[in-house]
Amino acid sequence: MTIAVPETRPTDDPTLPVLTVEEAARRLRVGRTTMYALIRTGAVKTIPIGRLRRVPAEALTEYVQQIMQHSHNTAA
Repeated sequence: MTIAVPETRPTDDPTLPVLTVEEAARRLRVGRTTMYALIRTGAVKTIPIGRLRRVPAEALTEYVQQIMQHSHNTAA
């Protein structure tokens, strides 16, 4: 009998302060294209680190909070 073990990636570490676009997309459970669109429109903030663009983990929290607040305001 074989037991399925979920695949874990070292980059799925919830304590990382900054994420790649792909990691951020996985955390939000959206596609890469959607994540790039959120970044392009400014809905999710990014920071430069050297020549790279990274998404601060707190930017995802802020984005989700904004959506929750907007949903709450439109539902009332």
